[in-house]
Amino acid sequence: MGFFVTSLIFLLVGVIAAIFVRLCCNRGPSTNLLHLTLVITAIICCWMMWAIVYLAQLKPLIVPILNEGD
Repeated sequence: MGFFVTSLIFLLVGVIAAIFVRLCCNRGPSTNLLHLTLVITAIICCWMMWAIVYLAQLKPLIVPILNEGD
């Protein structure tokens, strides 16, 4: 899977999780907003961690392996 496909999967999971939190955690306006903020923050952090690891593997920064033609 490519970068954009997996990013769309993270976006889809984030939307589903946000809808799930809105429907299941209905205790009050301030608590609902807190849960929604925590879910969105968790999805963004997970995506950023995945993206950093994925992009770091595309071209290693420490002792990169060069092609024979380079």
